[in-house]
Amino acid sequence: MEHIRCLIIGSGPAGYTAAIYASRANLNPVLYEGIQPGGQLTITDMVENFPSHPEPISGPELMDLMRQQVEKFGVEIRSRLCVASDLSAAPYKFTFDDESQVEADAVIIATGASAKFLGLSDEEKYRGMGVSACATCDGFFYRKKTVAVVGGGDTACGEATYLASLASKVYLIVRKPYLRATKILQERVMNNPKIEVLFETNTLGLYGDGGVEGAHLVYRKGEADERKYDLPIDGFFLAIGHKPNSDVFKPWIETDEIGYIKTEGATPKTNIPGVFAAGDVADPLYRQAIVAAASGCKAAMEAEKYLNEM
Repeated sequence: MEHIRCLIIGSGPAGYTAAIYASRANLNPVLYEGIQPGGQLTITDMVENFPSHPEPISGPELMDLMRQQVEKFGVEIRSRLCVASDLSAAPYKFTFDDESQVEADAVIIATGASAKFLGLSDEEKYRGMGVSACATCDGFFYRKKTVAVVGGGDTACGEATYLASLASKVYLIVRKPYLRATKILQERVMNNPKIEVLFETNTLGLYGDGGVEGAHLVYRKGEADERKYDLPIDGFFLAIGHKPNSDVFKPWIETDEIGYIKTEGATPKTNIPGVFAAGDVADPLYRQAIVAAASGCKAAMEAEKYLNEM
């Protein structure tokens, strides 16, 4: 079985940054980038809030630049997906989708979290052309425009309130007859003149020529007073939660009830010695590229310390 000193599972800002720092520390890291090289930023149209880029840069371009920097330091990048892990004892063992296996002394998990979607074909059709799962990332592009947010929990209410500071009108599409968010967030939404809550409403699809121009909605689906109608909008934001990509590690790694990997305080340390978590897979709160990159740096530094003390 191949032995790796420092294994990084996952790409994106966290994985790539961890690889850069680990390589500079002579840890000889090997990075497995998974099925979505570059992570969620590869489905983000434009990025304007990443330091060092005064002009907007596309998500894929930003991730490509990071990947080039990783390659510059000689890191081996492998395009395979981790499908099984054994963290019962060091060195830790991993199996990938081509049935290859490796063992590693130190491991950095940077597998990210995937935004939940409604499952509509139109979501994929208009992704990057009006469909987004990150208001903080893409809200700027909808200044003085009309947008809709799907969801009724804390995330949705927070996204709607944030977008209301930019857009001229925000519709909050809620399938239930009530909001699930905490009281203070509900009050912010209900008291904001720019936000209109559409209770008991489901999205059937989206429409537009070259981008989102509106949503096909249904009020009280399946009820006697069911009513279908079209709602003109410029942007469609999903805020129904994220799913951390941690399932393959769950038999060994402690996670919260949703699946986010638990770490020790402000460190990237997990409950397994020598195994560290970085990026969105361990971040239920911020989920920003710059935060993920910083956590990748911390994970590599902790991995270096751990390996030097072995």
